[in-house]
Amino acid sequence: MALQPAAGARDLNPREVESNRWLCEQLAQVYRLWGYAEVAPPAVERLETLAAGGGINQLELVRLAAAEPLGLRPEMTASIARAACTRLAARPRPLRLWSSGVVFRCASGDGGQHRLEERLQSGVELLGAAGPGSSAGDVELLALLLACLQQLKIAAAQRPRLLLGHHGLLSALLDQVPDRQRTATRKALTSFDPVALGRLQLPGYQGQALQQLMRLRGEPEQVLYQLEQQLGPSPVLNELAATIKVIAPLARRHGIALQLDPSFQPHYDLYDGLVLQLVCQGADAPVAIASGGRYDALVGRFGGEPGGMGFSFEVGAIRELLGTEVTAPHRPDTTLVSFQEPSQLEAALAALQEFHQRGERAELLHQPCATKSGAEAVAIQRGCNATRWLGPTP
Repeated sequence: MALQPAAGARDLNPREVESNRWLCEQLAQVYRLWGYAEVAPPAVERLETLAAGGGINQLELVRLAAAEPLGLRPEMTASIARAACTRLAARPRPLRLWSSGVVFRCASGDGGQHRLEERLQSGVELLGAAGPGSSAGDVELLALLLACLQQLKIAAAQRPRLLLGHHGLLSALLDQVPDRQRTATRKALTSFDPVALGRLQLPGYQGQALQQLMRLRGEPEQVLYQLEQQLGPSPVLNELAATIKVIAPLARRHGIALQLDPSFQPHYDLYDGLVLQLVCQGADAPVAIASGGRYDALVGRFGGEPGGMGFSFEVGAIRELLGTEVTAPHRPDTTLVSFQEPSQLEAALAALQEFHQRGERAELLHQPCATKSGAEAVAIQRGCNATRWLGPTP
């Protein structure tokens, strides 16, 4: 019999589970304050929905053996967008929803074998907000993200940095490239691969401009200025500038660095507007703890009104970033109820019930304990703060 979990899966100990639950509840408190309602999308969906119109690589989907093409969700945006456009279609817009749950992804290991990635996510979706040309929805999403960081107490020690990009910027830059080379150019830019870009043999001025673009990232106002010099005035730049004007002071107040990166795109190709990723400095390397963006086209595929955006937190990554002992309160005081003689078991159960009726945590020691000091030693070993021992006091 196998003694280890499946490759890529892992067992969580009680402290890790408590920390995950606490982190999810901290985020949920912020979501609720902002008017978001909880939904629970199914873990199993049709593959057509999970692929999100080609935005998610089919090779990353965990497929199920079933009479119809089904799989496990790799993220929750597509499922929530589907529900918003069908069962929740009559609800007034904008529709504010949040969810938390496990997502699954199929990945290749170092040896080429397939492995399962299991992650706990918590995030929001804002559907039916104003479409392109209005920055209100983007501003709300980013401000909510910053409020969540404040709730989680992500501080300067973690060096938080919010990366911003825009699908429209990348498209505008690729419009200058011959059609036959756009796919390869896009891959080189989003992968930050100057060698691959150099191999494309683009005309001299284009190749040089794109090499400079690949390194163009940093303080948003400076990057926007340089982009305007290269692209000229554009609605996308105006929209980004309006969003950043509102968000930049909030980010500074929370000690979060803003970075605009024209070639940045998240892992999933779901987005067609603003894109974001929140990165913190871990013990050994930078850690991405949240990502998201605008996905108007995805909503359109389900027949919904234009406007869809959201983000999700990687809860396990936050727990490891902050440290398990920090991310959740310590276990509440617990009393160990024990007894000296087997005949006292009934009395011990009654004592246990008294604690529970008062709302106090207590657990039962099954074996008789000859002395109170022995019971106290067992209580310490089990992490209990007090002992109720039924027996004569020496």
